[in-house]
Amino acid sequence: MVKVENLETLVKYQQGSVVSRTLIDKNIGTVTLFAFDKDEGLSEHTAPYDALVYVYDGEANITISGQDYKVSKGETIIMPADDPHALKALTPFKMLLVMIKA
Repeated sequence: MVKVENLETLVKYQQGSVVSRTLIDKNIGTVTLFAFDKDEGLSEHTAPYDALVYVYDGEANITISGQDYKVSKGETIIMPADDPHALKALTPFKMLLVMIKA
């Protein structure tokens, strides 16, 4: 089960699409990779758990409770549980999403 992986190659960009790959899916949390083509995103929604985003390529605008945050490669942002949030890729954009359920 131990594997060394390169985040940049685990999900690939697809034109006009959002691609995701779940790496860990446990009762206490998930780890999911996403690749967004430019101008793609996620509409506003809520989640019942805190989530941490680590940006490993590109730039995006993340809106949390009506406040916009521009994030880029190497940065992280925490999306608090139950706060409405949305995302739009400003460039081709890859992120690692860690959601803690416990």
